[in-house]
Amino acid sequence: MRINKYIASTGLCSRRKAEEYILSGNVKVNGKKITELGYDVDEENDTVSINDHKIKPINKKVYVAFNKPKGCICSKKDEKGRKTIYDYLNDYSKYNIVSIGRLDFNTEGLLILTNDGDLANLLTKPSSEVPKKYLAKIEGELTEDDIKKLEAGVIIDGIKLKQCSISIKDYSDNQTSLYITIFEGKNREIHKMFEVFGKTVVFLKRVEFAGIKLGGLSRGGHRYLNEKEISLLKSFYNKNII
Repeated sequence: MRINKYIASTGLCSRRKAEEYILSGNVKVNGKKITELGYDVDEENDTVSINDHKIKPINKKVYVAFNKPKGCICSKKDEKGRKTIYDYLNDYSKYNIVSIGRLDFNTEGLLILTNDGDLANLLTKPSSEVPKKYLAKIEGELTEDDIKKLEAGVIIDGIKLKQCSISIKDYSDNQTSLYITIFEGKNREIHKMFEVFGKTVVFLKRVEFAGIKLGGLSRGGHRYLNEKEISLLKSFYNKNII
């Protein structure tokens, strides 16, 4: 098995990230540093390590839905000592799962995690156009013209965003609740979209990802995806590799 595929099969990262580890000299086979991308690993007899930590392929692929609470980050470790999503996910630690994309510290809702590194890497890319639906609350009220401009794609940092869809849920106490579906997922994209119109997002929760719904999953709760949901994820993956 090619060394990059072997590393990806451990669930640690995608093949592309594995190649970065190899070229950086962080990978050893039987104690010898390997920098050749075409190196073949003997799965039965070779010992592979990254930064001197032994790794092994994981035979079981897992796909997990997690309701991320507000006030935690998506990294495995934080230099500021903040809580991470992995503090809630100890049951899955043996699988080396990673999140498909991220949610900001103050954003809550649905995260999908997996040890399928290639799928996670591809579905994180904006070019995959995976639909992500959020419930948002903003200060003030939006006009029909504002909504049309948002849906057509506003310009942020000199780049025009792809089209999105918006439906108003209700308006009360000078706050508008709405559902917004985006297809890119750039850093703080939704906050920046509304800032164009002088609006501040005061609450943001992802309720759907790639057709998979958050449903009644409690804050901090998690579960394995069912076969239908896994097929939904893989349909986006297959579309982008053909």
